[in-house]
Amino acid sequence: MKNTILIACAILLTVSVPEFVSAQKYASLNASPADIEYFRPGGRNSVPVAKVIYSRPQKKGREMIGGKEPFGKIWRAGANESTEIKFYQDVVFGDKPIKAGTYTLYVIPNKEQWTIIINAKLDTWGAYGYDESKDVARVEVNVEKPSQEIEAFSIAFTGSEKDGKMYLAWENRQVAIPLKATGDLSNN
Repeated sequence: MKNTILIACAILLTVSVPEFVSAQKYASLNASPADIEYFRPGGRNSVPVAKVIYSRPQKKGREMIGGKEPFGKIWRAGANESTEIKFYQDVVFGDKPIKAGTYTLYVIPNKEQWTIIINAKLDTWGAYGYDESKDVARVEVNVEKPSQEIEAFSIAFTGSEKDGKMYLAWENRQVAIPLKATGDLSNN
């Protein structure tokens, strides 16, 4: 009798579990997938200084900066949700001191210079919820030409010790923002 009950339960689970799993709906791959980039000056296992969470729109033959993303207009520095940047300790971003914390990152692109904005308002979609009164810092940086065209909007960090740079690049443009950790990297 005990074996009959176990066999009946096994058959019931075999029939009902695949039906339950196949009933779930999963989203397809996002056209602008999310990505995360860390600034870990001491290598992969070291204490981070900064982390950026952003979506990576693709060029796909379009003119993006100065086209789809017009010059002189606020941009979310990516796609979908506004880009978020977390500083694990106090830093100097460009020439502006920033307290440890999580912020949004916006850009006002122009042909020769970009304004990089650190803003305190979180959890916004695109630049629609941008509130200038929540700006923590604005940094002006010159546009450079990358060594090759960048298909997907990209953010990267370089540097060692406490000094580095944060790069934003897309198409045939990139900017580099100096970044310096002001605290003890071993105490995070």
